[in-house]
Amino acid sequence: MDYQVGILGGGPGGYVCALRAAQLGLSVVLVEGDRLGGTCLNRGCIPTKALVKSADLWREMGRAEEFGLFAGDKRMDYGAVVARKDQIVNSLVGGVEKLMKSANIRVVKGWGEFKRVGQISVTTENGVEDLNVKNVVLATGSVPVRIPIPGADLPGVETSDEILEGTDLPKRLVIIGGGVIGLEFASIYESFGVNVSVVEMLPTLLPTIDEEIPKRLTPLLKRSGIDILTKTAVKQIRQEGDNLVVQVEDAKGLKDIPADRVLLSTGRRPSMKGIDVEGLGLETERGVIKVNSQMQTNLPNVYAIGDVVGGIMLAHVASEEGIIAVEHIAGRSVEMSYKAIPSAIFTHPEIATVGYTEQELKASGKDYRVSKFPFSANGKALALGESIGLVKILADAEGVVVGASIMGPQASTLISELVLAVQKGLRAEDIARTVHAHPTLPETIMEAAHGIEGKPLHLA
Repeated sequence: MDYQVGILGGGPGGYVCALRAAQLGLSVVLVEGDRLGGTCLNRGCIPTKALVKSADLWREMGRAEEFGLFAGDKRMDYGAVVARKDQIVNSLVGGVEKLMKSANIRVVKGWGEFKRVGQISVTTENGVEDLNVKNVVLATGSVPVRIPIPGADLPGVETSDEILEGTDLPKRLVIIGGGVIGLEFASIYESFGVNVSVVEMLPTLLPTIDEEIPKRLTPLLKRSGIDILTKTAVKQIRQEGDNLVVQVEDAKGLKDIPADRVLLSTGRRPSMKGIDVEGLGLETERGVIKVNSQMQTNLPNVYAIGDVVGGIMLAHVASEEGIIAVEHIAGRSVEMSYKAIPSAIFTHPEIATVGYTEQELKASGKDYRVSKFPFSANGKALALGESIGLVKILADAEGVVVGASIMGPQASTLISELVLAVQKGLRAEDIARTVHAHPTLPETIMEAAHGIEGKPLHLA
């Protein structure tokens, strides 16, 4: 059978692309060598968020007396925490499988190879099958980067893939890399009582977001007990008896940090597994596949989406790119826009961002306005016992919202209102004059919006 769409990779880009293709009436085949859901569902977003929930609840239990609640001895079983995480992942993978079946999408389990335009070859348990496909969508995702430092291949030195499989807690964990993944794991493990150190070569944590947020977050992480070492390079990892030792260097010289486990969290790189880039003449740039705004490559009827095209390597971006690609295949006039992409970081407290950062607006030389409102002035945040953080809104000279950052309770949920504002070009006044329920956390957004044109109401 010939298919109108063949998708190589069943992550959040590939499987959403397949679902949209089926909705548009296209015949579609999806090739996946591992489990549906990709990194996000199996080794990323979902399992880490399951751990975050357990960590948050454990942290809350430790504060129970602040709320007038007194319980007996509390106990943690990390094996049970991991089992819950696995159950959630398995349930969601099963859900994706059912979606594929109900949409009449053929899923071929096996490692696919794309060597010739119009065909995907799949090595399955029954042998090699050649699939004839009119349009190919490459959605092969990414893999963790293993930095080339001495000792990086020692037992106990792990990437995010391996550390999620562990069923025991280390006493001491050194995390190499102060980006999103590293800090999420730092918050999780610190809450479970692990002695955590984060080593970052750059002067600041989270260097890609609004610089005010890491400036506020870093002292909070230190206060929680996490050792933060910025402007610090890792020289080597060595084995000493049953322990690992991470040797680092800063302006003061060399220093040894003992560890039971080391997490390499220095980013991810696109995976070209199964794609004959050179043989096909597929155009790439700096290790990613080049595409236009319809997600087309330089090859006829070949598209690429998700982490393999670089840029913003987030699950929801891959999903939207998959939708754009297949809608273009179906003949619709569409373009991928990166104007209003939300990003959520599940540290404690949470962080979420959209649009421009203040440093980007400064560098542009354009006039802009900024307004901030603290959670400490919000009644719901105080009632929750989560009053640390702020909402920060950036607007252009006409008051149109062009960016926002939130650090505080439920930031990942709150950001959606501001994503819509950036996407639709709303003025801050539009938000300020929209009635928000009281007492709720979204009132902080309304208050910050008031500050763009004048002054927040509930701030002295």
